[in-house]
Amino acid sequence: MTRARWTWLVLIGLYVAFFSWYTSFDGPLTEEEIEHYVSRFESREPPPPPERIAQLRRWMEEDTGDDFVMVNVIDMYETPLQVEGVEPGETSDDVLAKYMEFMTPELFARACHPVLYGSAASGAMDLMNADGMAEWTTGAGMRYRSRRDMLEISSNPAFDGAHVFKVAAMRKTIAFPIDPWFHLGDPRIVLALLFGLIGCAVSWREARRGRVS
Repeated sequence: MTRARWTWLVLIGLYVAFFSWYTSFDGPLTEEEIEHYVSRFESREPPPPPERIAQLRRWMEEDTGDDFVMVNVIDMYETPLQVEGVEPGETSDDVLAKYMEFMTPELFARACHPVLYGSAASGAMDLMNADGMAEWTTGAGMRYRSRRDMLEISSNPAFDGAHVFKVAAMRKTIAFPIDPWFHLGDPRIVLALLFGLIGCAVSWREARRGRVS
């Protein structure tokens, strides 16, 4: 087999592996899954209020089966709350990093990652009917492979212990999901173009060598 063919086989194999990891193929949540996750949340101490459970159930029932982005705006404490596990002298960023010690491997295992992150360059420049919402420190957008993946992370009992650090670091936050969503930098498209370019370059070089010899 020629080098060009081996190159294409390797590139196709790598792309199929990446696409399989990055894409959800399980479809929308089933009724059984919805009841399973609802029972997980209801068994927490203290349990979420009924209106929160109703909102969560409606969001699960409207599942598209596709990926989505959680939009976050965050205002960090200058000094974090002194809860158990927070050491004197630690900054809010230090405390949030403890929360991410749980979140990062859970997110990566499910192909969830930030698509947008940055520090606020100013207070809110357009504010309507939102008293007290003018000051923020950070904005972010987190891509989740599916609603199922987010529910697996957030309903994990270990999440509650890590979530304490998020509460200690953030003065206030707003988070809401957008689905459907669109952006020009989907890694599946970028990687396909990159691998295609590499494969074509190798094929061209091998063909040129063949003509020369």
